[in-house]
Amino acid sequence: MASRTGRTRRTGRTTASRSGTTGRGSGSASSTTTAAAPTRALAAQPAVAAAPGVTSNVVIDLSHHNQISSVAKLTAAGIKGVIHKATQGTGFVDPTFVDRRKQLKDAGVLLGAYHFGIAGEGSAQADHLLDVAGEDTLLVLDLEGNPQGFDMALEEAEEFVHHIAARTGHFPGLYSGHTIKEMLSNAGIRDPNQTVLSQCWLWIAQYGPKPLIPVIWPKWTLWQYTDGAAGPEPHTVDGVGRCDRDRFNGSEEELLAFWESNSSGS
Repeated sequence: MASRTGRTRRTGRTTASRSGTTGRGSGSASSTTTAAAPTRALAAQPAVAAAPGVTSNVVIDLSHHNQISSVAKLTAAGIKGVIHKATQGTGFVDPTFVDRRKQLKDAGVLLGAYHFGIAGEGSAQADHLLDVAGEDTLLVLDLEGNPQGFDMALEEAEEFVHHIAARTGHFPGLYSGHTIKEMLSNAGIRDPNQTVLSQCWLWIAQYGPKPLIPVIWPKWTLWQYTDGAAGPEPHTVDGVGRCDRDRFNGSEEELLAFWESNSSGS
C-alpha cells in the first residue's frame, strides 16, 4: 500500500522486512494486549465457509497513486470491491478518497477504507479514520514500515483496533505482510489470547504462490497476491491498469455477506 508521500515497497515481499528500517522498535519482547476489551458488545466475525480452494479474485486496493480511467470498465472487468486509502496519521486524508467513494458506490462497487498507521497515539489515528470514512464502511489498519518516519508500534496498533471496535462494535481488518510476522516473533506472541490483533480479520500481503500466515489466525480473509508487478497474474484491471489485486477466501456471495457484516456501525 502507499504511504503519504510516495508509493512504498510492500511488507508482503519475502525478501525484506520494513518494520525495522526506521530505528523504532516495532514490537518489544514484553508487548502483549494491555487494553481492556471494549465494553460494548462486539459483532462476531463471520466465518469464511467456502468449499476448500474456493477464492474470488474480485477485490483491488487503491490510493491516490493509482489512476482510475473508467469505473465502468472496472466493474465490467468483474471487480466487486475496492479498498481505498482514506487516511494516514492524524491529519492526512487521501485527496482522491471522497470523490472516488461516491463514484464507486454509485456504480454498485463495495467500498472499504484503509488507514496507513504511523508512530503515534493509536486511538487518535482511529478517530481520524472514522471521521473521514465513517462507521458504516469496511475499515482496515495498514500495518507496514513507514519510509517517511517512525513505524507504528505493536502497542499502538493494538490501541487502534481496540478503539475502532469500541466505537463501531466490530474489529477492523489488519493488512500486513512480513511486518506483523516480525512484530509477533519479536514479542514472543504465538497465542491469539496474547494480542487483540487476533480479533481482526486478516488481510495478508505476500507475493508468492500461496500466503503463509501467522499462527494466531486460523485463516486469511484477503490475500494481496500482487502489487501489479510482482506475484502471480493477473496484475492489471481494465479501467485502472496495474494495481494491487486481492483474493477473497470464499465465494462472491460470501464476500458480499462478509462486507455487509463488517460495514455496519452499531
